[in-house]
Amino acid sequence: MKAFVFRPQLLATLKNYNRKTFMADLMAGIIVGIVALPLAIAFGIASGVTPEKGIITAIVAGLIVSVFGGSKVQIGGPTGAFIIIIYGIIQQYGMEGLAIATFMAGIFLVLFGVLRLGTIIKYIPYPIIVGFTSGIAVTIFTTQIKDLFGLTIDKVPSDFIEKWGVYLTHFDTADLWSALIGIVSVIVIAITPRFSKKIPGSLIAITLMTIVGLLLKNYAGITSIETIGDRFSISNELPEAQVPQMTWDTIKSLVSPAITIAILGAIESLLSATVADGVIGDHHDSNTELVAQGLANLASPLFGGIPATGAIARTMTNINNGGKTPVAGIIHAAVLLLIFLFLMPLAQYIPMACLAGVLVVVSYGMCGWRSFLALLKNPKSDVTVLLITFFLTIIFDLTVAIEVGLIIACLLFMKRMAETTDVKVISDEIDPNEDTGLKQGNLEHLTIPQGVEVYEINGPYFFGAGNKFEEIMAAFGDRPKVRIIRMRKVPFVDSTGIHNLTNLCAMSQKEGIKIVLSGVRPSVHATLHKAGFDTLVGTENICSHINLALERAKEIVKE
Repeated sequence: MKAFVFRPQLLATLKNYNRKTFMADLMAGIIVGIVALPLAIAFGIASGVTPEKGIITAIVAGLIVSVFGGSKVQIGGPTGAFIIIIYGIIQQYGMEGLAIATFMAGIFLVLFGVLRLGTIIKYIPYPIIVGFTSGIAVTIFTTQIKDLFGLTIDKVPSDFIEKWGVYLTHFDTADLWSALIGIVSVIVIAITPRFSKKIPGSLIAITLMTIVGLLLKNYAGITSIETIGDRFSISNELPEAQVPQMTWDTIKSLVSPAITIAILGAIESLLSATVADGVIGDHHDSNTELVAQGLANLASPLFGGIPATGAIARTMTNINNGGKTPVAGIIHAAVLLLIFLFLMPLAQYIPMACLAGVLVVVSYGMCGWRSFLALLKNPKSDVTVLLITFFLTIIFDLTVAIEVGLIIACLLFMKRMAETTDVKVISDEIDPNEDTGLKQGNLEHLTIPQGVEVYEINGPYFFGAGNKFEEIMAAFGDRPKVRIIRMRKVPFVDSTGIHNLTNLCAMSQKEGIKIVLSGVRPSVHATLHKAGFDTLVGTENICSHINLALERAKEIVKE
């Protein structure tokens, strides 16, 4: 296994950096910074923290991911995928618990990268990714109903089903003006791409609806439209770095959500980087990217921030606006910092219904309903994983959904792997025309002698296929003098396979039956030798091909 090498793309791209590239990065960075502003505020509020914490996360994480990341164009920051899990952690453990869980997730992500797990994480089954992404989208949409329609509800339940029950019983309290602002915001965001590719629809909607809200309040006397300032006290002061106070009991209780944050962050950041690679024709370093994501999540909670990862929408905005190197991501963080320091007080006038509209559009983009429907036409095993992950996400929480989804996927994978391995019995003779492993020149001697049985294992001999021998031999009542086991199609054998072969050998010896192995590959032979199996069966009974195995079987029969 190769050692981990930390290769930030920033260092590689700066070697041939020039003014033209900088100007392209500058324009892209400014636009991405503007795009990130409303999303950071919306994600912060929806996660249960103040709006400035969302922006601080985008600044800190965006800077670190761009400086240390393994992708040229990846933009880091808070994303919609984390909303539900962050909200749940805050409800159960408070802000201190969120900071500790985020910090621990950062450590896990760094370890993922150092241990070179980047390529493995990318192979998490697609139905699991679609299932929990669609589930998160539905959950985000559900959390925004109250603000979108201006419902008067003292406390919204955390349970998905109970939440909809409360919405339905309180829908008569909806505020017409808030609902209009929310719905118009969704329409503005949806139609903006038809007229403008540069200016994001979310920024246009927020600017327009904020002005409309102020006009209605000051000139029409309408005061029912709730704004950010009505719910939060806005501050533009940079927080001092504080290391969260961690105790062993707190760490133990937060391991599960921290691992969920780490896995989700790893999946989303590597998916984003992979999508970006396809657009720019490049290849990111997945392990370096994971380390950068880990460092970002280590730093974010120090300044009161929330979990962060690679953001697909902002990364694509960066690419579409000419971003060439990680410098664009650094500029995006600088733009957000300037907005935070000088324009943050203006955020108090943004209507909550407008932010809800922004998140409704985000949830629609996340839901991937086309992929969901397409997967429903796949094999039943994939559909099972998809639906279980989806419903666990919306009914319980993301932690349970990911854990159960991965367990089910692993079980199905083991089942499929076991199905790829079969054991067959060759009773009379071996057809040389169908057997490419035969030694040419001795084809006339391939009749199986009396008192000899030949078994062939096709596929890896591991725990999933270990009992197949017992099932096959249980069907035969005869007791031969020799059992030849052909292993030419066995690429590897694990400890369970060795255990079963050892048991087979021991039982056969008690019955006076000799075991001869044929066509054992060098790697498999080395594994068997290390386990001491060749001592048990006898080195003279491990043959390189079937001709020698049959000759050895004849000798044993004569004895």
